[in-house]
Amino acid sequence: MSQLKDPIRDGLQRGWKVLGGARGPAPEKIVCDVAIVGTGAGAGITAELLARAGLNVVMIEEGPLKSSSDFKQKESEAYPQLYQESAARKTEDKAINILQGRCVGGSTTVNWTSSFRTPAPTLKFWQDHFDLPDYKVEALAPYFAQAEKRLNIQPWLTAPNENNDLLRRGAAKLNIQAAAISRNVTGCWNLGSCGLGCPTNAKQSMLVTTIPAALDLGARLLTEMRVERFELANGKVTALYCQSVMPNGALAHAGQARAAAKIIASHYVLAGGAINSPAVLLRSGAPDPHGVLGARTFLHPVVMSSSVFAQKVEAWSGAPQTIYTDHFLDTQAIDGPMGYKLEAPPLHPVIFASTVPGMGQSQQDLLETFPHNHTLLALLRDGFHEQSRGGQVKLRGDGSAVLDYALTDYVMDGARRALLSMAEIQFAAGARQVLPLHEMAQPYTSWAQARDAIQALPMKPMLTKIVSAHVMGGCGLAGNEKQGVTRPDGIHWQLGNLSIHDGSLFPTSIGANPQLSVYGTVNRLAQGLVKKLTGRDVTLA
Repeated sequence: MSQLKDPIRDGLQRGWKVLGGARGPAPEKIVCDVAIVGTGAGAGITAELLARAGLNVVMIEEGPLKSSSDFKQKESEAYPQLYQESAARKTEDKAINILQGRCVGGSTTVNWTSSFRTPAPTLKFWQDHFDLPDYKVEALAPYFAQAEKRLNIQPWLTAPNENNDLLRRGAAKLNIQAAAISRNVTGCWNLGSCGLGCPTNAKQSMLVTTIPAALDLGARLLTEMRVERFELANGKVTALYCQSVMPNGALAHAGQARAAAKIIASHYVLAGGAINSPAVLLRSGAPDPHGVLGARTFLHPVVMSSSVFAQKVEAWSGAPQTIYTDHFLDTQAIDGPMGYKLEAPPLHPVIFASTVPGMGQSQQDLLETFPHNHTLLALLRDGFHEQSRGGQVKLRGDGSAVLDYALTDYVMDGARRALLSMAEIQFAAGARQVLPLHEMAQPYTSWAQARDAIQALPMKPMLTKIVSAHVMGGCGLAGNEKQGVTRPDGIHWQLGNLSIHDGSLFPTSIGANPQLSVYGTVNRLAQGLVKKLTGRDVTLA
């Protein structure tokens, strides 16, 4: 793999304008047309379109610039280098672990490539409840199609690995429909280490697509620079202030120099991701007359079921997520009891050992089954019911962001039903034992035994293992300022030269892996922004 072409190193040799970290300090003052906070899904799409329109663009990224030459398929390197808080970010009460990217390319650099358009029921809910009549399937379809073409998003036609095929076979035994997941890859090597950074550049993340395209057009990139706050005056952003951080995101120690920069732009785009984008506005004292900033932040809370099979599963090998079922979404009213999407995640030793319950001998026994282990996850669709209002982004005393997310009885009822569904599918697929990831659960050897035990488990925070890799909302879209932070065109309701272009826009969760929803939605908003700023029509090519 060391002989593979590295487009990032090639671009740097060609003279890309990249500063920060090992590339040297940023100047104290920068002037540009548009400053973009972040380099993830929304930021990348926006940067390419604005740069193609001839605008002078500066991107500011808190994380480091890493590339395929750095991706060694090692968890010990990937988590501290590429994830928020070394892949250990948690909600305020520590009940939910949150995986988010913190590197150039954001979460698109480390996600598992699963790509779904925004489901029609989700869009209909937005139209009806958030005064967003233009957010229709047919209106968004051309923008999704452009993003899919640009990023090579298409159904994965290769046969699923055993990890995913067990979901397919178990679902089929129960007459539950399962289907293939579209992925944004080109020439995938089937290594299975997508979450650790793609060492072959097969994953068409922002790191190897839109960010290089923008840099080739003259855009500038600041890395290892955290945006602290906006300067505001007269209903506009007048500047942003950022400071350098260590490669792992920590502040520089006492005695170490911390570079600071002031960036002055005509327009600003906030695309730091849900949690971080609301936090920037909170630190800036942004106007929030209706108390909606940072509220309605959603996670797709995830519960998991671990099982052991006689045959080897080797869930670390092969394309990571290629089969799913929406049966438990499609059979559930969107505003009824919480529905859930089922998928089969890849497993790697560190993330597995830190997720499964137990200690001492019981954990050792479980770890010994690792090659034979199969895990299912359920993405709980939050945000569509009165008892599912999501969480609130807050600031700690040092100004860092934290999410307060309540695990209500409504959410935990969905979690119990999901554990039951996953256990039944795993036994139908031939599992020898199933272990719901819950501190009081035991390995069960039959569906009847597991069903009775799961129904009796106390579904409480800290006892029920809950994680999430999808964070949405906090700067939600709405057709009126009482319901949302952001106008339907992506511009902040009270700050006329600030756009928000990331997953924090969504007024509910998506009910599916959100990366393509960000690509399609932001593609539309960014094209509108280009037209507003330049009068030009530029599309994603």
